[in-house]
Amino acid sequence: MFKVLIGVFAMATSAFAGDVIHLKDNASVSGRILSEKPDQVAIDVGYTVLVIPRSNIDKITAAEKAVAAPNATAPEIKNQTAPLNAKIKGSFFESGKANAVERSVRELVAQLGEAVVQVRTPSGLGSGFFINEEGYLITNFHVIEGDTQISIEVYHHKDGQLDRRTYKQVRIIAMNKFADLALLRVEDKGSPLFPWVLLGESDPMSVGERVFAIGSPLGLERTVTEGMISTKTREMQGELYLQTTAQINPGNSGGPLFNMRGEVVGVTNMKITFGEGLGFAIPIESVKYFLNHRDAFAYDNDNPSNPFRYLDPPSRYKKIETQ
Repeated sequence: MFKVLIGVFAMATSAFAGDVIHLKDNASVSGRILSEKPDQVAIDVGYTVLVIPRSNIDKITAAEKAVAAPNATAPEIKNQTAPLNAKIKGSFFESGKANAVERSVRELVAQLGEAVVQVRTPSGLGSGFFINEEGYLITNFHVIEGDTQISIEVYHHKDGQLDRRTYKQVRIIAMNKFADLALLRVEDKGSPLFPWVLLGESDPMSVGERVFAIGSPLGLERTVTEGMISTKTREMQGELYLQTTAQINPGNSGGPLFNMRGEVVGVTNMKITFGEGLGFAIPIESVKYFLNHRDAFAYDNDNPSNPFRYLDPPSRYKKIETQ
Protein backbone atom coordinates (compact mmCIF):
# COMPACT_ATOMS: atom_id res chain seq x y z
CA MET A 1 0.00 0.00 0.00
CA PHE A 2 2.82 2.41 0.82
CA LYS A 3 4.56 1.91 -2.52
CA VAL A 4 1.33 2.42 -4.43
CA LEU A 5 0.62 5.70 -2.62
CA ILE A 6 4.15 6.93 -3.16
CA GLY A 7 3.88 6.21 -6.86
CA VAL A 8 0.75 8.34 -7.10
CA PHE A 9 2.31 11.20 -5.14
CA ALA A 10 5.48 11.03 -7.23
CA MET A 11 3.53 11.58 -10.44
CA ALA A 12 1.45 14.35 -8.91
CA THR A 13 4.42 16.28 -7.48
CA SER A 14 6.99 15.93 -10.23
CA ALA A 15 6.36 19.52 -11.32
CA PHE A 16 7.37 20.99 -7.93
CA ALA A 17 10.90 22.38 -7.54
CA GLY A 18 12.69 21.56 -4.31
CA ASP A 19 14.17 18.55 -2.54
CA VAL A 20 13.80 15.18 -4.25
CA ILE A 21 13.57 11.83 -2.46
CA HIS A 22 14.49 8.95 -4.78
CA LEU A 23 12.79 5.69 -3.79
CA LYS A 24 14.06 2.18 -4.27
CA ASP A 25 11.25 1.30 -6.69
CA ASN A 26 12.50 3.97 -9.17
CA ALA A 27 9.83 6.46 -8.11
CA SER A 28 10.57 9.89 -6.62
CA VAL A 29 8.85 12.51 -4.47
CA SER A 30 9.52 16.26 -4.86
CA GLY A 31 8.82 18.90 -2.25
CA ARG A 32 10.40 20.53 0.79
CA ILE A 33 12.01 18.30 3.41
CA LEU A 34 10.77 19.31 6.86
CA SER A 35 12.75 16.89 9.02
CA GLU A 36 15.17 13.99 8.72
CA LYS A 37 15.33 11.30 11.38
CA PRO A 38 17.31 8.04 11.52
CA ASP A 39 14.23 5.99 10.62
CA GLN A 40 12.14 8.38 8.50
CA VAL A 41 11.99 11.61 6.48
CA ALA A 42 9.08 14.09 6.44
CA ILE A 43 8.52 16.01 3.19
CA ASP A 44 5.95 18.71 2.35
CA VAL A 45 4.57 18.07 -1.16
CA GLY A 46 2.34 21.15 -1.22
CA TYR A 47 -1.03 19.76 -0.21
CA THR A 48 0.04 17.25 2.43
CA VAL A 49 3.06 16.03 4.38
CA LEU A 50 4.45 12.56 3.70
CA VAL A 51 6.49 10.57 6.20
CA ILE A 52 8.68 8.12 4.28
CA PRO A 53 10.57 5.28 6.03
CA ARG A 54 14.34 5.28 5.44
CA SER A 55 14.10 1.69 4.29
CA ASN A 56 12.21 2.85 1.18
CA ILE A 57 14.66 5.64 0.28
CA ASP A 58 17.51 5.18 -2.19
CA LYS A 59 18.95 8.71 -1.98
CA ILE A 60 18.01 12.33 -1.37
CA THR A 61 18.83 15.20 -3.72
CA ALA A 62 18.96 18.61 -2.06
CA ALA A 63 17.10 21.59 -3.48
CA GLU A 64 20.28 23.22 -4.79
CA LYS A 65 20.91 20.24 -7.04
CA ALA A 66 17.30 19.82 -8.00
CA VAL A 67 17.02 23.33 -9.43
CA ALA A 68 19.92 22.67 -11.80
CA ALA A 69 17.67 20.71 -14.11
CA PRO A 70 18.55 21.10 -17.82
CA ASN A 71 15.19 22.63 -18.73
CA ALA A 72 15.15 25.13 -15.86
CA THR A 73 15.88 28.81 -16.38
CA ALA A 74 18.11 30.44 -13.81
CA PRO A 75 16.31 33.82 -13.53
CA GLU A 76 12.92 32.20 -12.77
CA ILE A 77 14.36 29.89 -10.14
CA LYS A 78 16.22 32.74 -8.50
CA ASN A 79 13.05 34.80 -8.21
CA GLN A 80 11.19 31.89 -6.65
CA THR A 81 13.76 30.74 -4.13
CA ALA A 82 15.83 33.74 -3.04
CA PRO A 83 15.02 37.14 -1.55
CA LEU A 84 14.96 39.95 -4.08
CA ASN A 85 17.40 42.84 -3.72
CA ALA A 86 15.01 45.34 -5.28
CA LYS A 87 11.39 45.59 -6.17
CA ILE A 88 10.64 44.23 -9.63
CA LYS A 89 8.84 46.74 -11.81
CA GLY A 90 5.16 45.89 -11.82
CA SER A 91 5.47 43.36 -8.99
CA PHE A 92 2.59 43.13 -6.54
CA PHE A 93 4.68 42.90 -3.38
CA GLU A 94 8.32 43.23 -2.41
CA SER A 95 10.47 40.56 -0.79
CA GLY A 96 13.17 41.26 1.75
CA LYS A 97 16.68 42.25 0.79
CA ALA A 98 19.39 39.61 1.02
CA ASN A 99 21.82 41.99 2.76
CA ALA A 100 19.35 43.34 5.34
CA VAL A 101 20.73 43.60 8.86
CA GLU A 102 18.98 42.84 12.12
CA ARG A 103 17.84 45.75 14.24
CA SER A 104 16.12 46.29 17.56
CA VAL A 105 12.36 45.96 17.99
CA ARG A 106 12.22 49.63 18.96
CA GLU A 107 13.78 50.75 15.68
CA LEU A 108 11.67 48.40 13.56
CA VAL A 109 8.37 49.32 15.21
CA ALA A 110 9.02 53.01 14.56
CA GLN A 111 9.61 52.22 10.89
CA LEU A 112 6.92 49.56 10.31
CA GLY A 113 4.09 50.52 12.63
CA GLU A 114 2.35 52.79 10.11
CA ALA A 115 1.92 49.88 7.67
CA VAL A 116 0.01 47.77 10.23
CA VAL A 117 -3.71 48.55 10.39
CA GLN A 118 -6.85 47.68 12.29
CA VAL A 119 -9.59 45.92 10.31
CA ARG A 120 -13.15 46.51 11.54
CA THR A 121 -16.43 44.87 10.54
CA PRO A 122 -19.91 44.89 12.16
CA SER A 123 -19.03 41.46 13.58
CA GLY A 124 -15.72 42.34 15.19
CA LEU A 125 -12.18 43.46 14.51
CA GLY A 126 -8.75 42.20 13.58
CA SER A 127 -5.46 43.38 12.15
CA GLY A 128 -3.83 43.61 8.75
CA PHE A 129 -0.85 45.06 6.89
CA PHE A 130 -0.23 46.82 3.58
CA ILE A 131 1.85 44.96 0.99
CA ASN A 132 2.13 47.82 -1.50
CA GLU A 133 1.57 51.55 -1.73
CA GLU A 134 -1.66 51.16 -3.71
CA GLY A 135 -3.66 50.17 -0.64
CA TYR A 136 -3.64 46.37 -0.95
CA LEU A 137 -3.50 44.64 2.40
CA ILE A 138 -3.52 41.16 3.90
CA THR A 139 -5.69 39.95 6.77
CA ASN A 140 -7.31 36.70 7.88
CA PHE A 141 -10.38 35.33 6.15
CA HIS A 142 -12.10 34.79 9.49
CA VAL A 143 -11.72 38.50 10.31
CA ILE A 144 -14.02 39.50 7.42
CA GLU A 145 -16.03 36.29 7.05
CA GLY A 146 -19.69 37.02 6.35
CA ASP A 147 -19.17 40.80 6.09
CA THR A 148 -18.75 43.23 3.22
CA GLN A 149 -18.98 46.40 5.32
CA ILE A 150 -15.29 46.73 6.16
CA SER A 151 -13.33 49.71 7.44
CA ILE A 152 -9.59 50.16 7.89
CA GLU A 153 -8.01 52.35 10.57
CA VAL A 154 -4.55 53.67 9.73
CA TYR A 155 -2.19 55.79 11.82
CA HIS A 156 -0.35 58.18 9.50
CA HIS A 157 2.81 60.01 10.60
CA LYS A 158 2.12 63.74 10.31
CA ASP A 159 4.28 66.52 11.73
CA GLY A 160 5.98 64.10 14.09
CA GLN A 161 2.69 62.80 15.43
CA LEU A 162 0.28 59.99 14.59
CA ASP A 163 -2.88 61.00 12.76
CA ARG A 164 -5.63 58.39 12.97
CA ARG A 165 -7.74 58.03 9.84
CA THR A 166 -10.54 55.60 8.97
CA TYR A 167 -11.07 54.35 5.41
CA LYS A 168 -14.51 52.92 4.67
CA GLN A 169 -14.36 52.14 0.95
CA VAL A 170 -12.69 48.75 1.28
CA ARG A 171 -13.12 46.09 -1.37
CA ILE A 172 -12.53 42.35 -1.07
CA ILE A 173 -10.11 41.38 -3.84
CA ALA A 174 -9.49 37.70 -3.10
CA MET A 175 -9.90 35.23 -0.27
CA ASN A 176 -9.13 31.65 0.62
CA LYS A 177 -11.19 30.25 3.46
CA PHE A 178 -9.05 27.13 3.81
CA ALA A 179 -5.78 29.07 4.11
CA ASP A 180 -7.54 31.72 6.28
CA LEU A 181 -6.27 34.56 4.09
CA ALA A 182 -7.96 37.57 2.51
CA LEU A 183 -6.68 40.32 0.22
CA LEU A 184 -8.38 43.71 0.57
CA ARG A 185 -7.92 47.11 -1.05
CA VAL A 186 -8.62 50.61 0.24
CA GLU A 187 -10.42 52.57 -2.49
CA ASP A 188 -11.39 55.80 -0.73
CA LYS A 189 -11.11 58.85 -2.96
CA GLY A 190 -8.14 61.02 -2.10
CA SER A 191 -6.40 58.28 -0.14
CA PRO A 192 -2.60 58.70 -0.03
CA LEU A 193 0.10 56.26 -1.02
CA PHE A 194 0.32 53.82 1.86
CA PRO A 195 3.46 52.61 3.63
CA TRP A 196 4.01 48.90 3.17
CA VAL A 197 6.12 46.06 4.51
CA LEU A 198 8.56 43.56 3.03
CA LEU A 199 7.69 39.87 2.85
CA GLY A 200 10.49 37.64 4.09
CA GLU A 201 10.96 33.88 4.30
CA SER A 202 10.12 31.55 7.16
CA ASP A 203 11.79 28.45 5.68
CA PRO A 204 15.38 29.51 6.54
CA MET A 205 14.44 30.49 10.09
CA SER A 206 15.53 28.38 13.03
CA VAL A 207 13.71 27.46 16.19
CA GLY A 208 14.65 30.00 18.84
CA GLU A 209 14.95 32.98 16.49
CA ARG A 210 13.41 36.17 17.81
CA VAL A 211 10.23 37.54 16.27
CA PHE A 212 7.67 40.19 17.16
CA ALA A 213 4.06 40.93 16.30
CA ILE A 214 2.16 44.19 15.82
CA GLY A 215 -1.61 44.21 15.98
CA SER A 216 -4.78 45.22 17.78
CA PRO A 217 -5.46 42.62 20.49
CA LEU A 218 -8.86 43.30 22.08
CA GLY A 219 -8.98 46.53 20.08
CA LEU A 220 -5.79 47.94 21.63
CA GLU A 221 -4.27 49.16 18.37
CA ARG A 222 -0.50 49.29 17.73
CA THR A 223 0.26 46.72 20.42
CA VAL A 224 3.72 45.13 20.12
CA THR A 225 4.60 41.71 21.54
CA GLU A 226 7.96 39.96 21.27
CA GLY A 227 8.92 36.28 21.45
CA MET A 228 10.64 33.54 19.53
CA ILE A 229 9.86 30.78 17.08
CA SER A 230 8.93 27.70 19.12
CA THR A 231 8.54 25.39 16.14
CA LYS A 232 8.17 25.86 12.39
CA THR A 233 6.03 22.84 11.61
CA ARG A 234 3.18 22.68 14.09
CA GLU A 235 0.46 20.61 12.39
CA MET A 236 -3.11 21.62 13.15
CA GLN A 237 -6.13 20.50 11.14
CA GLY A 238 -3.96 19.38 8.27
CA GLU A 239 -2.02 22.67 7.95
CA LEU A 240 1.47 23.62 9.12
CA TYR A 241 1.91 26.73 11.25
CA LEU A 242 4.68 28.70 12.89
CA GLN A 243 4.35 28.46 16.66
CA THR A 244 5.58 31.48 18.60
CA THR A 245 5.85 32.69 22.17
CA ALA A 246 4.92 36.21 21.05
CA GLN A 247 1.58 36.91 22.72
CA ILE A 248 -1.35 36.52 20.28
CA ASN A 249 -4.86 37.51 21.37
CA PRO A 250 -8.24 38.15 19.71
CA GLY A 251 -7.72 41.20 17.53
CA ASN A 252 -4.20 40.18 16.52
CA SER A 253 -5.68 37.99 13.80
CA GLY A 254 -4.45 39.00 10.36
CA GLY A 255 -1.52 41.00 11.68
CA PRO A 256 2.14 40.49 10.74
CA LEU A 257 4.76 38.44 12.54
CA PHE A 258 8.15 40.04 11.84
CA ASN A 259 11.71 38.77 11.99
CA MET A 260 14.45 41.04 13.33
CA ARG A 261 15.16 42.40 9.85
CA GLY A 262 11.67 43.87 9.67
CA GLU A 263 10.33 41.30 7.19
CA VAL A 264 6.97 39.60 7.57
CA VAL A 265 7.52 35.86 8.13
CA GLY A 266 3.97 34.95 9.09
CA VAL A 267 0.37 36.11 9.53
CA THR A 268 -0.92 35.64 13.08
CA ASN A 269 -4.25 33.86 13.16
CA MET A 270 -4.88 31.91 16.37
CA LYS A 271 -3.79 30.89 19.86
CA ILE A 272 -4.56 28.19 22.40
CA THR A 273 -6.88 29.92 24.84
CA PHE A 274 -6.13 27.76 27.87
CA GLY A 275 -2.36 28.32 27.70
CA GLU A 276 0.15 31.17 27.58
CA GLY A 277 2.76 31.80 24.91
CA LEU A 278 1.08 29.45 22.45
CA GLY A 279 0.41 31.60 19.40
CA PHE A 280 0.36 30.54 15.78
CA ALA A 281 0.99 32.20 12.43
CA ILE A 282 0.50 31.22 8.80
CA PRO A 283 3.95 30.87 7.16
CA ILE A 284 4.70 33.68 4.70
CA GLU A 285 5.31 31.14 1.92
CA SER A 286 1.58 30.34 1.99
CA VAL A 287 0.81 34.07 1.79
CA LYS A 288 3.07 34.52 -1.24
CA TYR A 289 1.40 31.58 -2.96
CA PHE A 290 -1.99 33.15 -2.28
CA LEU A 291 -0.84 36.50 -3.67
CA ASN A 292 0.86 35.04 -6.73
CA HIS A 293 -2.32 33.09 -7.54
CA ARG A 294 -4.81 35.72 -6.39
CA ASP A 295 -6.76 35.50 -9.66
CA ALA A 296 -7.70 31.94 -8.72
CA PHE A 297 -9.11 33.20 -5.41
CA ALA A 298 -10.72 36.39 -6.78
CA TYR A 299 -13.90 37.43 -5.03
CA ASP A 300 -16.89 38.59 -7.07
CA ASN A 301 -20.35 38.03 -5.63
CA ASP A 302 -21.85 38.54 -9.10
CA ASN A 303 -19.83 35.63 -10.48
CA PRO A 304 -21.92 32.42 -10.36
CA SER A 305 -18.70 30.37 -10.34
CA ASN A 306 -17.41 32.10 -7.22
CA PRO A 307 -16.99 29.43 -4.50
CA PHE A 308 -17.60 31.98 -1.72
CA ARG A 309 -21.08 33.49 -1.43
CA TYR A 310 -21.68 36.44 0.84
CA LEU A 311 -25.27 36.91 1.98
CA ASP A 312 -26.75 39.95 3.70
CA PRO A 313 -27.29 39.47 7.44
CA PRO A 314 -30.88 38.56 8.45
CA SER A 315 -31.36 42.03 10.02
CA ARG A 316 -31.02 43.63 6.59
CA TYR A 317 -33.69 41.37 5.13
CA LYS A 318 -36.04 42.25 7.96
CA LYS A 319 -35.44 45.94 7.38
CA ILE A 320 -36.22 45.62 3.69
CA GLU A 321 -39.42 43.68 4.38
CA THR A 322 -40.73 46.33 6.75
CA GLN A 323 -40.22 49.20 4.29
